[in-house]
Amino acid sequence: MGSEVVDVVMVDEVPFPSKITFAKPLSLLGHGLTDIEIHFLQIKFTAIGVYLDPEIVAHLLKWKGKPATELAEDDDLFDAIISAPVDKIVRVVVIKEIKGSQYGVQLESAVRDRLADEDKYEDEEEEALEQIIDFLQSKYFKKNSVLTYYFPATSATAEIIFATEGKEDSKIEVKNANVVDMLKKWYLGGTRGVSPTTIASLATGLSTELSK
Repeated sequence: MGSEVVDVVMVDEVPFPSKITFAKPLSLLGHGLTDIEIHFLQIKFTAIGVYLDPEIVAHLLKWKGKPATELAEDDDLFDAIISAPVDKIVRVVVIKEIKGSQYGVQLESAVRDRLADEDKYEDEEEEALEQIIDFLQSKYFKKNSVLTYYFPATSATAEIIFATEGKEDSKIEVKNANVVDMLKKWYLGGTRGVSPTTIASLATGLSTELSK
């Protein structure tokens, strides 16, 4: 047990435990970064860890034996990950501090555009998205602050949990299924995802699990 507790993966100096437990133990199967180029400099914003119930492998058997490079380009695989009825967690750790409102603008734009593309942006979705933005608006994303997206297997909801040094966790529950789906696609959407390094790492992790 002790070795599991201290076993961590370093992502650009940010430690991610190899396992975390919410309702049940989840394994770190992918990790990466978000960044942006400003005046020819790559500015790293966040480190990302993707935790999945190991049982997800049973839902991905049609991809067994395929190399990671092929999996990373296969959006059908990532659609299958998103829809698989298993617990999923995306943990986002701040590297470059920003206001919560700045992060919220990125989230709002990404989710709204995806909803609009699928003709699913109605009043209910707008209201759910506004609640998330209001939640983020009051936060300040200091370095090493943690934003956790928890997607339970048993419902089409999501829990967003924010924790920063010295402050109690605050959280919001997202109950609109379409918004929840687009939050998953933002981070886990294959070639459509926000972090190509995370998708490539997740493909490698799943390729390894599928070959066992």
